[in-house]
Amino acid sequence: MLPHIIMSSIDANRVELLLDTLAPGDDCQADALLNELARAEIVDPWDMPPRVVTMNSTVRFALQGVAGEWCRTLVYPKDAARGGDTLSILSPVGSALLGMAEGDTIDWVGPGGRNVTVEVLEIVYQPERAGDFHL
Repeated sequence: MLPHIIMSSIDANRVELLLDTLAPGDDCQADALLNELARAEIVDPWDMPPRVVTMNSTVRFALQGVAGEWCRTLVYPKDAARGGDTLSILSPVGSALLGMAEGDTIDWVGPGGRNVTVEVLEIVYQPERAGDFHL
């Protein structure tokens, strides 16, 4: 069963615009991300629950079956090159994380087409929680 996901109206609009710029077949994550948008509960940014992954959130997460955990900031592709602490929304794990809450897990298609289970451990920073709405 897929976890309930919540997205801000701003994130949903910007992700849709991003996906519209991709040529068909450009990115295998695009279809999965579109499906997530279609099933997401969309809320105003100021109504975003504080423990949900939004764009520009810093998230601590784990991949089941892989030792360790990671802490990355979820960003748009144009911002992914700024350092090793970022994770593009178009990456398999990045697209899986958007809209999930602390404690949620999801099975997602990872690199090479193999399934990966992603678990959100903690939202270290969420822009909406901090009053940074990126309007």
